[in-house]
Amino acid sequence: MSVFRLGPDPIFPPPHLAEPEGLLAIGGDLAPDRLIAAYRAGIFPWFEPGGPILWWSPDPRLVLFPDELKVSGRLARTIRSGRFEIRFDSAFDDVVRACAEVPRDHEDGTWITPEMREAYGRLHRLGLARSAEAWRDGRLVGGVYGVAAGRCFCGESMFHFETDASKVALVALVERLAAEGFEMLDCQIRSEHMIRLGAREIPRDEYLSRLDRGCRDASARPGARRGSPARAAR
Repeated sequence: MSVFRLGPDPIFPPPHLAEPEGLLAIGGDLAPDRLIAAYRAGIFPWFEPGGPILWWSPDPRLVLFPDELKVSGRLARTIRSGRFEIRFDSAFDDVVRACAEVPRDHEDGTWITPEMREAYGRLHRLGLARSAEAWRDGRLVGGVYGVAAGRCFCGESMFHFETDASKVALVALVERLAAEGFEMLDCQIRSEHMIRLGAREIPRDEYLSRLDRGCRDASARPGARRGSPARAAR
């Protein structure tokens, strides 16, 4: 197989033509129409700063179905304690910035470049990119963001400044997504952290079938309800 070079139009090759590690295409841009086309086709961008834009569609795909979410007893106690206030879409740009800047174990630098931050900010203003945030004493201490595609929410990244803050935000996000009719949270590639929370790998073909079915359903594109605070409760 070979990696495809994208042209000026927001058109992608079929995901099943990706390299074994998931790399499908190179080039293009991060304009909203291209990003929307990518996510609706089961493809996402992931590349190094200063390098060309790379587009991926891995097989298998890690997903979390809302009814399979696993919350440990300790995390459940943290949620019930009310330590964190949960808000949705009230500080999207700050969440993305923190995801880019907070150091991570076993990682040098970040793939969330300024160009990526601007691109997802544009999607957010279109109501397609959303965030869940954990606040404490008026300070943003954790969060997660991603992109809605039909009945699938494509998780991009998460961060925390305080223990369990990102997990509490994620639990609140999954519960909100379930209430809005989403069927799965796309976690993209294998992550032991997400597996402990209930995510599991499924074949790419199954993922694409579920994604396509949700995207074809016109009622499967709920709008973002921005800035509405809510306590995470379980």
